[in-house]
Amino acid sequence: MHRQAYPDIESLSQGFADFAATTLKNTLTRKPQATLVVPGGSTPRHYLPALAKCQLPWDRITITLSDERWVDVNDEQSNEHLVKKYLMAHLSPNTSFVGLKTQHASPFDAIDTIHQRLDQLPPLSLTVLGLGEDGHIASLFPGINPDLPSNHHCVAIAPPIAPSLRVSLSLEMLAKSENIVLVVTGKNKRLLLDRLSENPDLKLPIVWLLQRTHASVRVFEADVDR
Repeated sequence: MHRQAYPDIESLSQGFADFAATTLKNTLTRKPQATLVVPGGSTPRHYLPALAKCQLPWDRITITLSDERWVDVNDEQSNEHLVKKYLMAHLSPNTSFVGLKTQHASPFDAIDTIHQRLDQLPPLSLTVLGLGEDGHIASLFPGINPDLPSNHHCVAIAPPIAPSLRVSLSLEMLAKSENIVLVVTGKNKRLLLDRLSENPDLKLPIVWLLQRTHASVRVFEADVDR
């Protein structure tokens, strides 16, 4: 991991946006299309608008989600709702977006449909992830079996403590991304990264990802809680 610390959320957001824009531009010098994966949560409300201001050929970039809560896409808890509000609303209307929510009652019933959507995407160019204080990434939480074989690009999740079911990109799909960014805010999460740098905990999904990916992993971090 290459870790970059910032004094506040504004400078972190700009640093992230500059890096993400450069990474996507580099991909588009080699390939006709790029795929950007973004997370939900509270911190993207700060850095997604900064990314939206970057001059990019958004018509050549497909945006999708790292994971989704199984709620209506207009619900305030929906990651799709967040991304459309803080990123897509500021981009050209012909920018492609691939959501994860379907009309199925449960994500467990929707896996085949979501897999088919994801299977149409170009290879993941840049995947942006948050980090939970418990070491979870996307909606991959401690306690799931990282070695279960899967024929799908996604998994349905019943989180240990959460109000809704979720769907997440699979560990295998995340690990295959060309570039991975972690945006980490808050002292406890930064201390977790410090500990894992010294002593990787094999029970934590972030460690599974770091061990399986061949991608460049860059961390943008600040002590502020957002």
